[in-house]
Amino acid sequence: MTAGPGADRSESFGEALLGAVLDGAHELPPHLVGPLFADVVERLGGRRPQVLLQDYGQLLLVPLRGEGLTDGDPQDIDASAAGRCFLDAQRVEVPEDGGVRVYLPLLDGGDQVGVMAVTLNRVDDDDRRLLGRLSGLVADLLVTKHGYSDLFFSARRGEEMTVAAEIQWSLLPPLAMIMPRVAVAGILEPAYNVAGDSFDYALNGDILHVAMIDAMGHGLGAATMATVAIGAYRHARRLGTGLSEIYAAMDEAVGQQFGPDHFVTAQMMRLDTATGRVHLVNAGHPPPILVRDHRVLGRLDAPTTLPVGLGGAEPEVSELELERGDRVLCFTDGLIEEHAVGEEQFGEDQLIDAVNRLERTGRGVRAVARSLSHTLMRARGGQTTDDATLLLVEWRG
Repeated sequence: MTAGPGADRSESFGEALLGAVLDGAHELPPHLVGPLFADVVERLGGRRPQVLLQDYGQLLLVPLRGEGLTDGDPQDIDASAAGRCFLDAQRVEVPEDGGVRVYLPLLDGGDQVGVMAVTLNRVDDDDRRLLGRLSGLVADLLVTKHGYSDLFFSARRGEEMTVAAEIQWSLLPPLAMIMPRVAVAGILEPAYNVAGDSFDYALNGDILHVAMIDAMGHGLGAATMATVAIGAYRHARRLGTGLSEIYAAMDEAVGQQFGPDHFVTAQMMRLDTATGRVHLVNAGHPPPILVRDHRVLGRLDAPTTLPVGLGGAEPEVSELELERGDRVLCFTDGLIEEHAVGEEQFGEDQLIDAVNRLERTGRGVRAVARSLSHTLMRARGGQTTDDATLLLVEWRG
């Protein structure tokens, strides 16, 4: 749009402030993202700037180090103002001596990168507007620059990661996506030792494509098999094929690469975000759970075919209609089959009870998925001998 001849095109303070970030963003080295943010905060009259990144275990918010940034101890997501901002994806303001500490979510497509924090002497609506826009720019910079450097990966690690887990994390899409019609959130446990579990999703136009897999075994072999399965899934999906053809492509890839004694259980789903209609193929995987009106309605039992890699027949594609606000919980068997020595398995009933308790809080899918995974991990005594992965999909209508 062309400005009229009488329009004021002079640069305002806010435009100059944010423009300082945008002007050099394309050639900004990753390690200078934090210092650039600190410089902008200083020009705004703020102090103690922090960028807090979520650790891989989704337990802590870890300060990013850099010139001009405030260091400090990691903050507990479940017991801090920064954590409240992170979980609810909302600005949080906390009075402190000599000013107000402001926490803002660093959001990218609904995925929560972390939290931005700054202290101001006082906060008005102009400050809130500028800080909100600045947080959006900082989030985008963190996402676009992380592929060029190990800096942000290293900051998020709370402990040593296995090679298998390294492969799995590099394979994953963002852990969350929040859009007007649909929301997705997933989590993997154990975060630093995961191997055979993985998930994938893509929103192509009105259609949300979702897959969850569990490769047999553990360690590097399982991670390699999961990589082949997800790669075959993406290749077939991007060709525009249906779920039956996607299953066949995954089955052929895993079978040819690993032989008849290896397999991957899988679940592939397509959700029409305009209508709520779901098409589902289950290849030896635990059936998903349907949550309606914040309570588990039941399992989505459907005909199942052999896991991919075993040469199963053409799968039967199941259909169902979701109602606005419905959530579908997909999970791997490690979530319910863990048990202490000599005791019963954790079981699906405990899973359903945990879902019902958390759904009553009315929180978004990202917070519920995270809390559910950690609740179940605590119930298993903080240990798991198998990967335990879940993916929560909400049709928002």
